[in-house]
Amino acid sequence: MRAIKVERSGPLSGSVHIPGSKNSSLALLAAACLADEPVKLIGIPDIADIRVISDIGQRIGLRITREPNGSLIVDPTAIHSTALDAGQSSSFRSAYYFIGGLLAKFGKVTVGYPGGDDFVSRPMDQHVKALTMMGATYSYTESSYSVEAKQLTGASIYFDVITCGATINAMLAAVLAKGTTTLLNAARDPEVTDTANLLNRMGARITGAGTDCIRIEGVASLSGCTYTVIPDRLIAGAFLMAAGAAGGSVTVQDVIPEHLSSCLAKLREIGLDIEINDHSITAHSTGILRAVRVRTAMYPGFATDLQQPLTALLTMAQGKSIIGERVYPGRFNHVPQLIRMGADIKVRSGVASIRGGIPLRGTLVHASDVRAGTCLILAGLRAEGITTIAGIQHIERGYEDVIGLFSSLGAKITMLDLDESLPISHTS
Repeated sequence: MRAIKVERSGPLSGSVHIPGSKNSSLALLAAACLADEPVKLIGIPDIADIRVISDIGQRIGLRITREPNGSLIVDPTAIHSTALDAGQSSSFRSAYYFIGGLLAKFGKVTVGYPGGDDFVSRPMDQHVKALTMMGATYSYTESSYSVEAKQLTGASIYFDVITCGATINAMLAAVLAKGTTTLLNAARDPEVTDTANLLNRMGARITGAGTDCIRIEGVASLSGCTYTVIPDRLIAGAFLMAAGAAGGSVTVQDVIPEHLSSCLAKLREIGLDIEINDHSITAHSTGILRAVRVRTAMYPGFATDLQQPLTALLTMAQGKSIIGERVYPGRFNHVPQLIRMGADIKVRSGVASIRGGIPLRGTLVHASDVRAGTCLILAGLRAEGITTIAGIQHIERGYEDVIGLFSSLGAKITMLDLDESLPISHTS
């Protein structure tokens, strides 16, 4: 069994180039299915999640090819089925994007029940509501569900809660629907805007993406194009936090600073010096970490996906910090692992109270999802002794080369074979 070994590291120094957004890439791959021609996507990371969705797609005839320069060619012209493998799609939450990406074009889609990272409750009711209002019907079996529609028609849809996934899924379905669809109380996430920009490049008519009111005028067909995915704001935020955890200065390159506004404001409040340029951000440690209060929220609020690495950082801040998880109140699987390392954290009703400044100690811990894995790496950079992180398959869902990226900054991090207790190459 492979694991990640992290040792207490001195101050970090250097820069990392931020890859394309994982969350956006998954939606873009589904969006490409709507075209009648191949679509070229630039900057899609070569991570486990992308390989899984590629395999799911290939089983229904979707051809996805990675060119030597890293670009993906997505060719939907040979799709022969819209019944996704129930086992594969149920282990991969974002497979639901295939519904929006295939329903209007083919009339029926079958998908396994949503899986992925377990944050206790990721409701699908807003997806069901939106597509039902556009004319779709749902049927259910023990292992999968099917969505059918002879003709999707535009509708005015109000989301009862702000949801990025349902906003994107409804938008995907609406671009080939008859008439006009209006999405109210829509998510404003950069990933929503990114998906809309690709669809518009393909010939869709979408306005308002990035606001809470999105208008989609249905078109008859979409064509191929070339498009570059936005950078991953969540990976960028985690590396900026690493400068606070280990000390030193870290620069993230190829980013869109606006996407990180709430994160940067909070890091300044904690005590980091933040320097912003057009396409890069540098975090300088001042040696001081202050306790803060944080509430996660949908964009442009503080991202729930940055809550976990922030928790690790706040264990090192003197005083009592409070994190209110308002998006996924059960998203605290990383806390018992930090407690194993000596952290003093109490969680109640979606709120974590952190008494910071207590030295952490290395031990064997387990990453339950990609962001929890990032949290444990940051904790290991500061902990005394050796931190061994199991469950790295979750980390590899979001990072193409997590060992190489952290090592390039001076972190003491290696891949380990627990069965043989020997380091192995990070390219294995």
